[in-house]
Amino acid sequence: MRVLIAGAGIAGLTTALSLHAAGIEARVVDSAPELKPLGVGINLLPHAVRELTELGLGGQLEAAGIATAEQAHFDRHGSLIWSEPRGRGLGYAWPQYSIHRGELQMILLAAVRARLGEQAVRTGAAVTGFAERDGFVEVLLSDRRGGRGFSLRADALVGADGLHSAVRARLHPGEPPPRWSGVMLWRGAAEGPPFLSGSCVAIAGSTTSVKFVAYPIARRGPGRVLINWVAEVMTGGAEPPARPDWTREGRLAEALPHFRDWRFGWLDIPALMSRTAQILKYPMVDRDPLPFWGRGRVTLAGDAAHPMYPVGSNGGSQAIVDARVLARSLALAPDVESGLAAYEADRREAVNAIVLANRSMPVERVLDLVSARAPGGFDRIEDVLSPAELAGLRDGYRATSLQDAAALNARPSLLP
Repeated sequence: MRVLIAGAGIAGLTTALSLHAAGIEARVVDSAPELKPLGVGINLLPHAVRELTELGLGGQLEAAGIATAEQAHFDRHGSLIWSEPRGRGLGYAWPQYSIHRGELQMILLAAVRARLGEQAVRTGAAVTGFAERDGFVEVLLSDRRGGRGFSLRADALVGADGLHSAVRARLHPGEPPPRWSGVMLWRGAAEGPPFLSGSCVAIAGSTTSVKFVAYPIARRGPGRVLINWVAEVMTGGAEPPARPDWTREGRLAEALPHFRDWRFGWLDIPALMSRTAQILKYPMVDRDPLPFWGRGRVTLAGDAAHPMYPVGSNGGSQAIVDARVLARSLALAPDVESGLAAYEADRREAVNAIVLANRSMPVERVLDLVSARAPGGFDRIEDVLSPAELAGLRDGYRATSLQDAAALNARPSLLP
């Protein structure tokens, strides 16, 4: 069996590694002329770390990232609302990692080239179409360096080509553009001293107004870490001001005024933002869940299948699980079509539910209560929220991010 994967991001590269582990030949094409370690931070939840560890990458994740100890919410004055352990602190057999997205992609890329061969990844090749023939799928591509068209044959095509997937567009012609939440994100990473426990995902404010997220993603020597930050501002409007592109440059002057006085005892947010060399700007978008991911010998994975709001840090993690389930399904099926159908049956409704849960933002409703009831701050959160309302934060993450630890720990490997 030969599988062609469109997209050399987290979903596509993990799919290639998983197929190889299952004894299936894989090849990856990507429209970018060169693959570079772009982007900023990402969280890998335990269900994804398990899959990458079983692919032999656990040591590299540990060396490159930071094992997250807890996640904590604060009001816009820096007062603690709620915190909860993460990873092994919640009973998982695997940690949660905060890591630079580009560094993760380079780890995956190096592993694909080492295990599948240098020729397994071809850059500068954009998918322009595909057609199923008798017993194979012919994929049409354009060489972005020379502009010429060419085609490749495979037994299956996996569209792992992101939010603006060319494969998805051909499976679902006429689909409307990504659905905007009204929230604009500015993102960056800058060095600084560790804050709080040194391995905390800290979230202050609320997405329905103004929110700031910060967490360390790499060590930078004694007393220094690389801190990823996300500034979220509800700007509103019917459509985002530009086509969503996670590599688009942003400006400090756009984001800083919203956080100019956000100086907490544990983090000086204006200072962190001001010493950031490169800032990215991205509208928080998703797409409506699809009624089907593929047909015949073609399917989707990762953001091409289920782009979601980053409410529960789960987009990349779900892409990794996609890859592993896809490889298992193909390895166990009597033919390609039934294997892809089994993969979709396993994943589509489960991930669509997460997309919709993230869109409803159950966590944000609790944080809005704090903002409304104590706009000037508080001394004791118990004077602001009832125990049941505080439990809503925990329950919100159970709905969008966290699998049952005992069930995950006991589940057999997806690819024994």
